Amino acid sequence: MTQLITNRPMATVFFLILLLISVVAAFYPSSFPTQAEGVTYEAGDVAWILVASCLVLLMTPGLSFFYGGMVSPKNVISTMLQSFISLGIISVLWYVVGFSLAFGDSIGGFIGNPMTHFMFNGVGTAPAHHPSMIQGIPFVLFAAFQLKFAIITPALITGSFAERVRFWSYIIFISLWSLLVYSPLAHWTWHPDGFLFKWGVLDFAGGTVVHISAGVAAFVGAYVLGRRKAHVEGSAHTPLYTPYVILGTGLLWFGWFGFNAGSALAANGTAVTAFFNTNLASAAAALTWILVDTMRGRKPSALGACIGAVVGLVAITPACGYIEFGPSLIIGTVAAVISNYAVVRKTRSSMDDTLDVFPCHGIGGMVGMLMTGLFATNGGLFETGDPKLFINHILAMLIVVTFTAVMSFAIYKITNILSPLRVSDEQEEEGLDISQHDETIIAGSMDEESGEATRHGGLNIATA
Repeated sequence: MTQLITNRPMATVFFLILLLISVVAAFYPSSFPTQAEGVTYEAGDVAWILVASCLVLLMTPGLSFFYGGMVSPKNVISTMLQSFISLGIISVLWYVVGFSLAFGDSIGGFIGNPMTHFMFNGVGTAPAHHPSMIQGIPFVLFAAFQLKFAIITPALITGSFAERVRFWSYIIFISLWSLLVYSPLAHWTWHPDGFLFKWGVLDFAGGTVVHISAGVAAFVGAYVLGRRKAHVEGSAHTPLYTPYVILGTGLLWFGWFGFNAGSALAANGTAVTAFFNTNLASAAAALTWILVDTMRGRKPSALGACIGAVVGLVAITPACGYIEFGPSLIIGTVAAVISNYAVVRKTRSSMDDTLDVFPCHGIGGMVGMLMTGLFATNGGLFETGDPKLFINHILAMLIVVTFTAVMSFAIYKITNILSPLRVSDEQEEEGLDISQHDETIIAGSMDEESGEATRHGGLNIATA
């Protein structure tokens, strides 16, 4: 009861904000233009991007299973919810101002004008205001497709501070981070007037915007929130339910075809190339991970194969539409070797990145970004002999890492002032499922006061 009472003021504030947004949206004088004269849409392109948007959306529930299968039984629901709730929070923010910050009229190449498409003003079925941003599909479909990327990016961060973050503080953090970090990065990289776009930096589907940013924010988050008690005590961290991880990996791999191939924004040859490169890189990385583990004296594991597959998907993301098929194998292989080594080094350090978000997404994204500068058919070092693109990718990576690290640190600190980020020692010991949500997947838990067995809602996948 204490937990519920403590959360009431915060819940009331969020409800009033949502109510205010809903009322304003109902009466805001938005204009939804119809199809402009002389403009035609390609039915195949529209159908494909609708499907691709659904595939990318599916990745967030997939991520919740992937993460949920790797935490302790008392933190499964909280970990999965942290991914799932992003579907609601980011969707509302993207509609109000997030999309405008990312793809509105550029202010100096750094951020979009928040009023350009405030509350989707002007985001109807007409072409994008910048012709090179969209081809053959309604502008609102482009906005919906980009929303799915905005949803999963902050969800990726959650794996670094799993098992110790307060739910309401997390909501504040992802709201601020989405607007102050993700939207600017999307503008820099994907808006035709963004300064990284003008540099010629290539990020086909989000290696920089999504994975490097999430990985760096995860590293900072693990540092700011500190180590879990179990980590300090040296308790072994073993996955709760590997089938959840396998299911999550399957959903991620499946959804990633929409993530990468859909970024062609058309049903064309580029989409097919991105589709096949995605599969090759992930396959190579999954095999590499278990081979490297075996060479290190460990047994090949399902968990290792799953992590390797995801690292391959991460690494191929920036390059998938810009390279031929062959390089996708080396990109997946190299990324898996480097990320595997990074995971080993992390486990020997005091850094408590619970689910290895930085070694897998952060470093995997960096490897992919740099190798795009090497293998891209349109300017890559190995293709043209000209180092310009590769150098620009190095500079862009340094800028993105620095910006993300500084801004994320500031947002964590601001969030902690508004609402303490970390749960109490007692709540951490009890588990976030009970302390934050009064739910558990463990059936037949014991009520300490009555001494009677009680059953909480949820799936019983763990036994005493």
